[in-house]
Amino acid sequence: MSDKHEVSSSGIYIHVPFCKSRCIYCGFYSTVGTALRQQYVDALCEEMRLRGKVRPITVYLGGGTPSQLSDLQLYQLFNCIEEVCGPGWQEHNGHPIEITMECNPDDVDESFASLVGSLPVNRVSLGVQTFDDTRLKFLHRRHTALQAIEAIQRLRSAGITNISIDLMFGFPNETLDEWKHDIDTALTLNMEHLSAYSLMYEEDTPLYRLLSEGKVAETDEELYIKMYDTLVEKLQENGYCHYEISNFALADMHSRHNSLYWTDKPYVGLGASAHSYDGRIREWNIADIEQYITAISQGKIPSECEVIDMQTRYNDMITTRLRTCEGIDLAWMKSVFGEKMHDYLLCNAQPMMESGLLRLDENHLHLTLEGIHVSDMVMGELVKIED
Repeated sequence: MSDKHEVSSSGIYIHVPFCKSRCIYCGFYSTVGTALRQQYVDALCEEMRLRGKVRPITVYLGGGTPSQLSDLQLYQLFNCIEEVCGPGWQEHNGHPIEITMECNPDDVDESFASLVGSLPVNRVSLGVQTFDDTRLKFLHRRHTALQAIEAIQRLRSAGITNISIDLMFGFPNETLDEWKHDIDTALTLNMEHLSAYSLMYEEDTPLYRLLSEGKVAETDEELYIKMYDTLVEKLQENGYCHYEISNFALADMHSRHNSLYWTDKPYVGLGASAHSYDGRIREWNIADIEQYITAISQGKIPSECEVIDMQTRYNDMITTRLRTCEGIDLAWMKSVFGEKMHDYLLCNAQPMMESGLLRLDENHLHLTLEGIHVSDMVMGELVKIED
């Protein structure tokens, strides 16, 4: 990455890979071990110092489960951000930055909600997944539907006015009416932001093994499409902007941090398995807590990196910007990638515009709702294969 003494504006992502238990669908790097938590937090702070000062655009504590850290460990992380980034780090260009923390609903008791309210955190992302207790047990989630609702209420009482929840759909044997109930419950809670994902069967997860052994079956495609279309319709009817394939927000409540990933903005990733990007180089830390801690203690950031060439950047642009409601700004695209790549994109997009999968609106190329259903195929047709 860039020289540690250079001050740049970036999003900051802090990976907290500790969980109390593992969900059967999770393919992210995490551990249920507790012995190394303090050493890991110490290493996170040292990595901040090694990377040097940045001007945060956003800060995001993700996991894993950041809400599994102790009060003192969370204070330590935020105190270190101020130490490295300097006083006033919570503002950028005169405006408060977005500071998000992921939490599990069962961690959010009265005491923890009060703690969150005392931290610089101004946005919380809750891993609700579903408001059905049977499906929560199937996922091996630790909370109940009632605990999720109570967590939201406690956070609001503690002064958190920007709350996002994650929901999943496409569970084995889930009906459309059951999915509608989850959406309706979220609407009654007046969530500022909602992320919704189909249940994924990632390799090397317990859920994938259940599928391989024939103990569960994936939702059929027709029902999946109905579930997704119902989600879009209900949320848009209730004033939510469908600003990314899986994300919906009330006015001005979109995730600023996640939007960095979709719009080619820089970010710094801290912690084991965390990724960083400065517009030219992509970097990723080792996905091993013990090796990460050891390397940091020796004054080294244990990472690998690659220089992003223009073709890779073009392909990344296709698979990120096309996910958003803004789509691809063709004037911007031509200025960055040149007329040849601009014409290449339009040539490949033309058949899919004619078939209703893409639309051109005010010189922006967008996926249609039908295109979203087959977005992987559409993007695959638009990326450039090496000559």
